[in-house]
Amino acid sequence: MKIIHCADLHLDSQMTANLDRKKAKERKIELFNTFGNMVKYAAEHDVEAIIIAGDLFDKKTVTKMASNTVYQAFIDNPDIDFYILKGNHDEDMFLDNLEEIPDNVKTFGESWTSYRTGKNDSIVITGAVLTKENKVSLFNELVLGNDDFNIMTLHGQESAGQTKDKTVVIPLRSLRNKGIDYLALGHIHTYKEAELDKRGVYCYSGCLEGRGFDECGEHGFVLLDIDEDNKTCTRKFVPIAKRRLYTVDVDVSGLDSSAEIISRIKSVLDKEKYSDESLIKIVLTGEVDAFCEKDTDYILKQFEEDYYFVKLYDETKLKVAYEDFALDESLKGEFVRIVLSKEDISEEEKAEIIRYGIGILSGEEV
Repeated sequence: MKIIHCADLHLDSQMTANLDRKKAKERKIELFNTFGNMVKYAAEHDVEAIIIAGDLFDKKTVTKMASNTVYQAFIDNPDIDFYILKGNHDEDMFLDNLEEIPDNVKTFGESWTSYRTGKNDSIVITGAVLTKENKVSLFNELVLGNDDFNIMTLHGQESAGQTKDKTVVIPLRSLRNKGIDYLALGHIHTYKEAELDKRGVYCYSGCLEGRGFDECGEHGFVLLDIDEDNKTCTRKFVPIAKRRLYTVDVDVSGLDSSAEIISRIKSVLDKEKYSDESLIKIVLTGEVDAFCEKDTDYILKQFEEDYYFVKLYDETKLKVAYEDFALDESLKGEFVRIVLSKEDISEEEKAEIIRYGIGILSGEEV
């Protein structure tokens, strides 16, 4: 039996953190399309179940278009069972507002709920919504059949054990040696798989689409192929995202002009061969001279048409040869000496003040 594990779809996200209104709307639609492509993949590859391990939607209020789109996917694919767990963003499950929940949609409450599936009913999918109130007692109540292939789904932050604060976490230690074969998790937006115990593994599938530059790289879902007779399972990560996000560090140490910096950035980007559909964050690093001519607006403009979206961060540090100004009788020399004499300013702040001051005195726009 084939099962898809996905999570953190965050459908209906506004996508306005980095993008203008037009592209934000386009990316918002792309999230729905990627969800549709995953369901289409399931239908074409004989997948019988899709586990959504939390955060199907992004916020409490779900638009009618969003709920209609997801509902239509359910009823258009009656041969696929959808197991939906509420995440921390799913405060009001939209299914609660429906007059009739489709037969192929299964949900989980705040106590353990289990569903049997597979040709021999030997695959058991169990899940529960973690809360601040049940996060300790719930795991003491867990009982699974040792002869079944047990899949558990939860949404939360992994932890080695219980915590005393109010954070809802998944205490992995409490789930070991409980008969779990596959622990399908949501909440972490990058793919991760690791051993739970000698019998099972735990896995964060990550989100289907990266939405910000804290979600760079490949995104997709996990495909499980379970042999019910032998109680074994093969797993593979399936990339499906429409676009990828990348953070690109470019060391511009020793360069003296915007033209040289642009050339350095081009060489780095050309080497990586990123798709023109990518979202790129360029981060300038290294040390530059106080007299370096560096116009970040101009630099950014040279790359905006090469990719779907580009932003530029300047994290360079100023390299000031203070000794060059010690006996300089110019206005710049006097300015540097005054700044260096200030005892209530850190060295980093002095360097930044000198950088802008030298620029102004040199006639640059700051």
